[in-house]
Amino acid sequence: MTISPSAAERRYRLRALDSFGDIDVLIVGAGVNGAGLFRDLCEQGLTCLIIDKADYGSGTSAAPSRLIHGGLKYLETGEFGLVAQSVLERNLLLRNAPHYVKPLRTVIPIFSWTKGWWAALRTFFGSLSAPRSRGALLIKLGLMIYDFYGSHHRSMPRHSFAGRRRSLAELPQLTPRIVATGTYYDAAISHPERLVLELVLDGLSASPRSAASNYAQVAATQGGAATISFAHMDGKVTVRPRIVINAAGPWIDQVNAVLGAPSELIGGTKGSHVIIRDDHLVALLDGRMIYFEADDGRICLIYPYLGRILIGSTDIEAADPDNVSCTSEEIDYLLASVRALLPGTSLDRSEIVYAYSGIRPLPNSKGTAPGLISRDHSAPVMEAQGGRPFPIISLVGGKWTTFRGFAADVADDILARLAQARKVSTQDLPIGGGRDFPQGPAAIESWIDRVARATRQEPGRIADLFARFGTRAHTVAEFIADNSPDRSLPGLPDYSYAEIDYILQHEQVETLGDVIFRRTTLGLTGRLSSESVQAIASHLARRRNWSAERTAREIAAIGAKLNIGKASTDRPVLPVM
Repeated sequence: MTISPSAAERRYRLRALDSFGDIDVLIVGAGVNGAGLFRDLCEQGLTCLIIDKADYGSGTSAAPSRLIHGGLKYLETGEFGLVAQSVLERNLLLRNAPHYVKPLRTVIPIFSWTKGWWAALRTFFGSLSAPRSRGALLIKLGLMIYDFYGSHHRSMPRHSFAGRRRSLAELPQLTPRIVATGTYYDAAISHPERLVLELVLDGLSASPRSAASNYAQVAATQGGAATISFAHMDGKVTVRPRIVINAAGPWIDQVNAVLGAPSELIGGTKGSHVIIRDDHLVALLDGRMIYFEADDGRICLIYPYLGRILIGSTDIEAADPDNVSCTSEEIDYLLASVRALLPGTSLDRSEIVYAYSGIRPLPNSKGTAPGLISRDHSAPVMEAQGGRPFPIISLVGGKWTTFRGFAADVADDILARLAQARKVSTQDLPIGGGRDFPQGPAAIESWIDRVARATRQEPGRIADLFARFGTRAHTVAEFIADNSPDRSLPGLPDYSYAEIDYILQHEQVETLGDVIFRRTTLGLTGRLSSESVQAIASHLARRRNWSAERTAREIAAIGAKLNIGKASTDRPVLPVM
């Protein structure tokens, strides 16, 4: 079992890079595209440095619909190649990251039999307006094509159709306006932020000379050298990369300006989501997602997520990734869309436990409706020129599902530029806690029992760790066993101080938000109180020797995001990020 590099090893690697200076690739931006490329290049034996100005996976990669999907709606715009690649990558992730990526039964409510053909044809042939009212025959054709593309590495059933009577019997709260429903399977990802981290850790394990740092950015470039500064570490590191990858997502143009190569590559759109606490809806959906058309033609979704309900998403032109939030108007839109779909459902703001928003790093596509901007990826190159001896490859667009394929394409280009051959294919390469994953419920139960006996812990405790870490839970459980007693956090009986210590020592935590929003899902699922936030913060302060002022700032930042302590109870009221 691979053990994550410690904080001491992280600093050692950075100092070694500074002393050596020359590296193969510098990757700026540690979202899923940058992290996926980092892992791929490290597997080929290259020396790489990946940095992010914030935490790993804290930007756009932390703000998706948390789906791993083939892009059914991209059939409307004729992007068959993107659909084919997306479905393949979905199937691969179900196999390579089974600890976080699970099948998701998906229901499409249908409101007519024949509508939508003309609008679909116009969109297919390049209309810039979004289609409306997709009828049953059109959806049937789309699902047949979707099944065809999903036949490679098929891992889930084909689609099915049900008439109005059967549909309402299975989902009685659906609006009676439907004429039928279609059902197919995609997938959901429970911990996208952790998967980004695992990609980075896997890369570090594969390439001992490579390094990674969050809260780091390019401070200056001169000649062929790039100087890296750190928000939470003293000193700077200077490297001379042969190639620079700009994987900064919606910040791509800003990073290129710092690198001395101004660009206008990004024209992103904002997507917002809310997570609500509603046990009745969780029971009603019974593990299903409803993928539906809102009254304005926008495709929305609702599905159970870690015991809560996730609703999304909006699609609005936006250009400032540093000041993006889920607005009151967007919340009203999302809740109203669900009420229209499920009349009688009493959704209101008091049920919201978290709201978030991010900018999709889409290509600059002026004049195109936000929903029709291609989610395909590209990697434009600014070749070396003048006083800049390294080329800059920008990773534009893409989607969560296709990060591995995108990384493989760019890695092949980099290897060709460096005159090196590919050594390892990532197509069948497990990620993090998906390695040696037990297949099937019986095998999982056996694995949990075996680890429980080996680490002298209760099977229920190991099951909790397994859900959060996959097979890396064995390493975490050994760490906890060596740091007994395993005291629970206040109000969080399934989390312990020892587990937080493991995260602190092995997962490059720098802030309280790293623990609450990305190493765990506590902030997203509304499980925190003022007492539990204070307990985690105090523990971090002791372990990291924070001052009282630093600790207070960290707590205040979390309280502002979750509205903890601002209401009559400790329950978050309207968190907006």
